[in-house]
Amino acid sequence: MKVNHADIVISAVSQAQYPEDQKPEIALAGRSNVGKSSFINKMIQRKNLARTSSKPGKTQTLNFYIINDAFYFVDVPGYGYAKVSKREREAWGRMVEEYLQTREALQATVLLVDFRHPPTEDDLIMYDYLKYFDLPVIVIATKLDKVKKSQRDKQLKVLKEELELEPEDVIIPFSAETGEGKDQAWQALSSYLV
Repeated sequence: MKVNHADIVISAVSQAQYPEDQKPEIALAGRSNVGKSSFINKMIQRKNLARTSSKPGKTQTLNFYIINDAFYFVDVPGYGYAKVSKREREAWGRMVEEYLQTREALQATVLLVDFRHPPTEDDLIMYDYLKYFDLPVIVIATKLDKVKKSQRDKQLKVLKEELELEPEDVIIPFSAETGEGKDQAWQALSSYLV
């Protein structure tokens, strides 16, 4: 997909702030430092529309990015980061749950996991949660460039087995550094953007 226009529309904390135009939405979920912002920036070919941070846990709102005036990427707060209070984590959890469970414009969720490691307990919980609510899941395994080519098949097998991926779910190894996996990611997303 050629992206001609991308912009952040709103950072929302409740339904009242969500865009009302009913364009298709793709949610992006993952651990705090898994590379969601880098994924967005690489997919839209912009250096830093989505702000990357060396401090995990920076995204504390639902960030709606309009792409080509046709659909939204919705970056949800990362999970599994310990340096925020329990109360803050619970508030984020409620905000994310409300969005994922009630948003009619939501077409699919991209679950980002780190290709270098087996999925975390939080990754497994998020995958099961999305499946429980019948939300289509596209798994993007980030940081592909950090894994030796000889190890990639083994890592992919570990991720598929540990997540217990259902047959209809796609897993795509991805590198925000090299762009590897970008075309496959757009291909997987495009079927949800009609």
